Amino acid sequence: MMEAAVAPSRTFACKVAEVTTERPKIVTFGRISVGIFELHDGYAALLNICPHRAGQLCEGPVCGTTRQTNKTEFVYERAGELVRCAWHGWEFEIRSGKCLVDDRLKARTFPVHRDGEDLYVELGR
Repeated sequence: MMEAAVAPSRTFACKVAEVTTERPKIVTFGRISVGIFELHDGYAALLNICPHRAGQLCEGPVCGTTRQTNKTEFVYERAGELVRCAWHGWEFEIRSGKCLVDDRLKARTFPVHRDGEDLYVELGR
């Protein structure tokens, strides 16, 4: 017997106009708090809990990071691709949730879908 494909559960999060590249929209679904971010090529969502010390991750600044070069300098790069935990300053990739300081840590991510001017999040993954 063949099982029917189950469509992923999408929950309305917010309007597109409520999210900016500088600041995510924090949305609460029951007891789950999620930050909706606008990236240069779409949208992403992170659980609003830092896996390092359980701070409110998405309330930190959206930023880039510095990379050391072979010269005595650092180069600022990846502007707008990272969020920095406001508690301890650890940086996380918004799209993947990967922690730049400790690759064993990863913030939970959720797919975001745009339908016209509405944004939906898949919470049930």
